[in-house]
Amino acid sequence: MADSDTPDTPRLLPDAIHRSVRPGTALLRLETTHAREGILDGAWWPRSRDVGAELPSLISALTEHLGPVTRVGLDATAWEELPTRLTVDDRVVHIDSYPVGDDTVLITRGDRDYFTLLVVPPDTTPDAARTAMARAVRADNVTEAHQILIETSTGTASPPA
Repeated sequence: MADSDTPDTPRLLPDAIHRSVRPGTALLRLETTHAREGILDGAWWPRSRDVGAELPSLISALTEHLGPVTRVGLDATAWEELPTRLTVDDRVVHIDSYPVGDDTVLITRGDRDYFTLLVVPPDTTPDAARTAMARAVRADNVTEAHQILIETSTGTASPPA
């Protein structure tokens, strides 16, 4: 077994993964415990600020793992032109927009089951993105999304003024 294959070595995405993935591919990490005691349930690293290009793949990936998504809440100031709804895989998903600047996306499954995902800014370096995403999915995480982005040098999810 090579040194890089030891059980203690994390298996990470290659540095160029964000540039090399196909358009419409979601880069997503979810917490793997059922307890959901941390502040965040996962992390999402979109390729751009174009909701029409980015959100369908996120919704499809989440639907595969969590079941049907009914609503998505996004910070209105962090995205280009938010629609009020999208049709993804023949299902209508309602989009709620809020000017909150909290660096998260809120996912609703069913009537009252909510998931909160950290949004890693698209231009984040691979190392900083991996660090932020890994921290967000820790079951014992008590750090808010914005603070994780600051501490991992990713910046904020809001575009520069």
